[in-house]
Amino acid sequence: MEAKKITALLPPFVQCVGLFVNEDAKSIDTVCKDSGMDIAQIHFEADEDLYNSLEIKHIKVIRAQSRADLDKYKDEYRIVDAFVENYGGDGKRVALEWFDEVDCSKIILAGGLNSDNVRELKGLNFYGVDVSSGVESKKGKKNSCKMNAFIKAVDELV
Repeated sequence: MEAKKITALLPPFVQCVGLFVNEDAKSIDTVCKDSGMDIAQIHFEADEDLYNSLEIKHIKVIRAQSRADLDKYKDEYRIVDAFVENYGGDGKRVALEWFDEVDCSKIILAGGLNSDNVRELKGLNFYGVDVSSGVESKKGKKNSCKMNAFIKAVDELV
């Protein structure tokens, strides 16, 4: 299993997160346990039965299509990403005006972030940010210069 090889190389105090789309609870738990992952990121519209069946710690992803979607799981830590037909990677952003008057302290914002636009989040007090395509030189290939620029820009937010 490729994931197990990767997690075995990581230094201590690094939490491993597995991203899952359209999997059942047993599969998610098995993959996480067998590969040494600490958290499952549930990136699909699952029902409460799935969440309640999971043994592994998990975080829900809300694929927001409207302002009202931000209220889903508002008492939990969650990832808010822009809705796209395919799961992730399109670089689409959630409208920032949706977050006016919203407690963002338990929200990790994802979708379309990069070192240039992450500065627009100042003052919204998100718990964190999630970046992927915004630090890539091509699909699936991270760029160390873009990653460093993103980290520097995020550091300016705090």
